[in-house]
Amino acid sequence: MILSLVLQHDEEVVLTAVELALQAGVPTKTHILNLLYRLIDDAPLSTPTIPAPAALTLTTKPQANVKRYDALRRARETHHAS
Repeated sequence: MILSLVLQHDEEVVLTAVELALQAGVPTKTHILNLLYRLIDDAPLSTPTIPAPAALTLTTKPQANVKRYDALRRARETHHAS
């Protein structure tokens, strides 16, 4: 799939998109296509970081509660004919 892109687009642009994907650690077809079209459209290659609002700040650290999970699972268990 990626190799066939050079039939439709400039080889250098395709190579740049692949190199950027490898540098980002996301060498997937979808990411490479996204970068390729951003390069073609002169769109920014990275999105700005948006700080989270203070209302979304974690105030209570979550704790693992395996017993609660097991209780929920037992409540839904049904015996299947097998």
